[in-house]
Amino acid sequence: MTSTTSTEGGSSKFLPVEPFDIIVFGGSGDLALRKLLPSLFHRWQDHQIPANSKIIGSARTKMTSEEYRQLVRDKFAEYNPDDEIDEDTWDAFVKHVHYVGLDSLDEKSEDWAEMKALLDNDEKLRIYYLALPPSIYGQVSRNVDANGLKTDKTRIVLEKPIGSDLESARAVNAAVGEVFDEESIFRIDHYLGKETVQNLLVLRFTNSLFEPVWNARHVDHVQITVAETVPAGDRAAYYDKAGALRDMVQNHLLQLLCLVAMEPPVDFEADSVRAEKIKVLKSLRKITGESARHNTVRGQYKEGSVKGKPQKGYAEEVGEPTDTETFTALKVHVDNWRWSDTPFYLRTGKCMSGRWSEIVIQFKSVEHLMLGPDSGRVQPTRLVIRLQPDEGVKLMLMTKDPGPGGMRLRYVPLNQSYAETFAPRYPDASERRLMAVVRNNLGLFMHRDEVEAAWSWIDTVLEAWAKDDMPANLYAAGTDGPVQASMLLDRDGREWFDGN
Repeated sequence: MTSTTSTEGGSSKFLPVEPFDIIVFGGSGDLALRKLLPSLFHRWQDHQIPANSKIIGSARTKMTSEEYRQLVRDKFAEYNPDDEIDEDTWDAFVKHVHYVGLDSLDEKSEDWAEMKALLDNDEKLRIYYLALPPSIYGQVSRNVDANGLKTDKTRIVLEKPIGSDLESARAVNAAVGEVFDEESIFRIDHYLGKETVQNLLVLRFTNSLFEPVWNARHVDHVQITVAETVPAGDRAAYYDKAGALRDMVQNHLLQLLCLVAMEPPVDFEADSVRAEKIKVLKSLRKITGESARHNTVRGQYKEGSVKGKPQKGYAEEVGEPTDTETFTALKVHVDNWRWSDTPFYLRTGKCMSGRWSEIVIQFKSVEHLMLGPDSGRVQPTRLVIRLQPDEGVKLMLMTKDPGPGGMRLRYVPLNQSYAETFAPRYPDASERRLMAVVRNNLGLFMHRDEVEAAWSWIDTVLEAWAKDDMPANLYAAGTDGPVQASMLLDRDGREWFDGN
């Protein structure tokens, strides 16, 4: 791999990468302008994009490259108001940004020739990023190939969701797989690129403190929460066909569960880690029939107030009555030797009281408490891995409250805050994923078998809900889901950890 780096300054902070061309289909859309182009600029700022690389946006909208560069700049300022931009750095960056107005579904379009002229070096690494609906991934892949734009050094990035059930996921994977081999396909899961998610493997497998107690003998249960304050809003039409289970659990929450529950891989190489995650997915106890009522909760937000602002209900956003869930909680079991009978509680929802994502490993209580009743309540030991915001790791422990007057207890964290421990700014998840594609690090992406194993399990839940006509319980916007979600744990003598 070449050691070429940007000539606009020098930095040894990051490993060098080879020159590459990245083509973003859907280049004028929200994802490209809100996340992808700003991420590429940040990587340019840190001298990670070689000077002879190209960034090409492409969509059906007709505009010149100059007009596109101005659009990118305007949206960068809108979405990143706190970023101070050095004009010389920005000017150097946008020289590498181009635009091709192209209908990527039209194989015979004359505009493919313009794209091909920009991609004038078949020896350079080439990356296609499909910021498009998954239903057209296969057709776009075929059109790229038919127009001679696929080389031996081509990789393709697919946004989630990959399908809406097992059958459609297989169809998407098969269509793209006709053109690209599995080692060239990078399926996005937005949580796998987060620093704290990656750190979970390091935390587990490089510290002798945790691995001996990371099992059913010592862990009482695990909680995984991904809470959002935002409503469905402009995505209501799409969201009404998906719901929280498809939109969040099938990918994000199940990926987090896999990283918590997996066995130690032989190494940190992509195939080794993915193989262990697939084993976890295949060990998930099916939720079918009567077990769905006892182990799952569906919810939908009604009107309320989020962060002091009025919020209308989901059905009002959709414009008609709907039973789609905007919240779900599940009690899940991994039926293997390590986790036998240890429950994993998952929850996710929109319009909740706060925005936070975290994993809580709650250990079993001590077998004998020698302190008197006046000492105060003894809380269980918890390892709390905060993914967003305020990324970090906390080990919640009981300790003595200093001072005279007897043995008084206090529940306190040993706290590792990423913001305090590391540099003021490190690459965010989007930046990490993009550079992982360049470096051919498949470990931050999902294998075809992972996607399909997850859908196989999710389909059983969906089928149980449909067969039982399980309702979506209403909860006020700005609260943490319907009361049934609390009852899910209360029946087991447990409660959700309030990390908000």
